[in-house]
Amino acid sequence: MEYFKKILRFAKPYKLFAILNIISNILYALFSTLAMISLFPMLSVLFDNTKAVYKKPVWRGLSDAKDYIMQYLNFFVTERSQQDGAGDVLMLMVALIIVMFFMKNIFNYLAMYFITYLRNGVLKDLRNELYNKTVELPISYYSEKRKGDTIARITSDVLEIQHSFLSILELIVREPLTIIFTIVFMLSISPKLTLFVFLFLPLSGFLISLIGKSLKRKSDKVQKEQGHFLSILEETLGGLRVIKAFNAESRFGRTFQASTKRFYNFSNSLLNRQNLASPTSEFFGIAAIGVILWYGGQMVLVEKTLEPELFITYMTLSYQILTPAKAISKASYSVKKGNAAAERVMEILETENPIVDKPDALIKDTFDSGVDLQDISFKYEDEYVLKNFNLKVPKGETVALVGQSGSGKSTIANLVTRFYDVNEGKISIDGHNIKDISKKSLRGLLGLVTQDSILFNDTVANNISLGKENASKEEIIEAAKIANAHDFIAELPNGYDTNIGDSGNKLSGGQKQRLSIARAVLKNPPIMILDEATSALDTESERLVQDALEKMMRNRTSIVIAHRLSTIQNANTIVVLQKGEIVEQGSHDELIAKDGAYKKLVQMQSLG
Repeated sequence: MEYFKKILRFAKPYKLFAILNIISNILYALFSTLAMISLFPMLSVLFDNTKAVYKKPVWRGLSDAKDYIMQYLNFFVTERSQQDGAGDVLMLMVALIIVMFFMKNIFNYLAMYFITYLRNGVLKDLRNELYNKTVELPISYYSEKRKGDTIARITSDVLEIQHSFLSILELIVREPLTIIFTIVFMLSISPKLTLFVFLFLPLSGFLISLIGKSLKRKSDKVQKEQGHFLSILEETLGGLRVIKAFNAESRFGRTFQASTKRFYNFSNSLLNRQNLASPTSEFFGIAAIGVILWYGGQMVLVEKTLEPELFITYMTLSYQILTPAKAISKASYSVKKGNAAAERVMEILETENPIVDKPDALIKDTFDSGVDLQDISFKYEDEYVLKNFNLKVPKGETVALVGQSGSGKSTIANLVTRFYDVNEGKISIDGHNIKDISKKSLRGLLGLVTQDSILFNDTVANNISLGKENASKEEIIEAAKIANAHDFIAELPNGYDTNIGDSGNKLSGGQKQRLSIARAVLKNPPIMILDEATSALDTESERLVQDALEKMMRNRTSIVIAHRLSTIQNANTIVVLQKGEIVEQGSHDELIAKDGAYKKLVQMQSLG
């Protein structure tokens, strides 16, 4: 029940619906039992077993309830028969049954009506919190986890919680109360007969619990495998061009089929175990009823200590116990499945984010002097990517980072934006350690244009305005003009209102990159980080993008991570990296004159 308690906090805003559901369930359980009891007066009249009673009986307490009900019924039938005849009395008894069943079903509907708002409310809030947590967690978290597994937890695992855990509300109120009310009336009819029911209940409960013990483990396997094949699907959709180009459809198909085969086997094992609950509980229930039929028949026919109509009523009551007993056994299985799902959901919600704001974090919205990286060292796993790295980026200057792949250039962009935290040393803006600045205000000072243009399945205008909420149409157009994007946008079918497709796939690489630049221009941050922004472009697109970048970088502090050295010749300082360490730094002309690592890189690109 540990995870159930954790999930239950999401039900607090909907406690009114929970209370109304409980009240409706109590009344449902009561009228459900009374509906069965109401058969007795009809049977008494039908079998003509009522005795003439002319004096209204007196209530002497619960211990005398059975005799009081019998006497009152006889009194009522005697009185009404004298006035209206036996046929009308029978009709009244039938009307009583109809009213009782009507009330039972009204409260059944109301209970389901109220629980619907509670269940769907919890589902909504749980998904929202999971989404917020998913966005809040650092990028490093998704380097280790499969994205498909996270999607599975937000979709199918949350649904499993809705269907299983929240059925406990029915389990702890409706079904036990129905059983209790029924047993109270059964005891009032015949205590001896009711003992037989109690002899069978513990035995069946024990055997049913044995079946359910492995359900959590089996359910966990099913949900993990679902996350696995969703990951394969997500990777397939993301890399569809490459898969088709390399004729790798069959290879990915085999991987997907292997996962769905495991899911098929795990699901069969889980459902077969779960499906055993209902027939097992029903069999033990019918076995108990068989014994009741034999022993009760003896009491009616041989001992003559029980009236036939009371015995028939008793049998309907004893059979009524079966339905809630089956529901309890089913719900207990659902809880075990829900426990596995809740564990996976809570694993995300309880994951500690290592990159958090300090309680008194500085809200910084101005940039005055520069960015300073002091003695920083950083590793993603075991090996250091940067070692004792130092770099100053004065306000208004452009600093370019060059070097071979794996030299640590992009890592610097990740550290300045605080997507990752340094292991040693510190990064400062205007003398303030970025760990002391709130993440929101830090990233408000920064603009980022990456090698991969990250665009969203939305309109051109909405993709650009991501840089500034509530931006006017004029501001969006001005940003697009600076980014050399306005001309191609104007030619699109609906201009700025054109949907650019999933990841902007309706656009070319150069067009996507210019939209990314327009987004950064609109944000208008004092510090710009360009991470290999032109490396994936053709010459014509590169010229347009480079021109857009130069316009954007005027009078702005910029950290440029460059692959094509032709794009950074005008930088104030060029820093050459090798294996996480600075080997050279200076202007383009100074580094060429040194005849060192930078010149070799330039010559290699010129030859290329």
